[in-house]
Amino acid sequence: MPGHFEPLPGGGAAVALDDVEISIIRSLAVQLLELIGPGPAEDAPDDPLAELFAQGPSEPPADPVLRRLFPDAYTDPEATLGPREAEEQRAHSSEFRRYTENDLRAGKRENALAVVRSLDELAAGSEGGAVLELSPGASRQWLSALNDLRLAIGSRLDIADEDDTELLYRLPDDDARKPMVMAYLWLGGLQETLVSTLMP
Repeated sequence: MPGHFEPLPGGGAAVALDDVEISIIRSLAVQLLELIGPGPAEDAPDDPLAELFAQGPSEPPADPVLRRLFPDAYTDPEATLGPREAEEQRAHSSEFRRYTENDLRAGKRENALAVVRSLDELAAGSEGGAVLELSPGASRQWLSALNDLRLAIGSRLDIADEDDTELLYRLPDDDARKPMVMAYLWLGGLQETLVSTLMP
């Protein structure tokens, strides 16, 4: 898929998307929203202050994709630690997660919602595709959402480093992972060109 972002005069970015591309990005963003889940206030709608004072979880998520999106803050998988240091590291990560994960989830949720809303507006006024124009603020939301989508897909594909990405190019066409790989690589191209539009 050849679409790439280009800078707009005065800031922001634009990209031409066809109907299939719009549908793919929107579907992935909706899946990301479902994965992230509702905010704390949605679990307690009668209390408007619930989200403000709600503490987040203290343990890492069980789902590997969510662990990639919300990693432990103080864990270094390459560090060699003794039992005491490892326990201290887990305690620090747990405390940090308790007070930050809800805000991180809310931010990721808002970015994914911004993608869905902008694509819905675009699709409503187009047939066969259209040019999506984003303000500088919306561009940053898209950039964050594209990053989250790539992290999620990369986690499902077991991509841990650049060498894994190189292997994806050599997958045979009949490999069941091929559609997911194509989406991962395409989103990477979009992300890269969007980054370049935001650089001064």
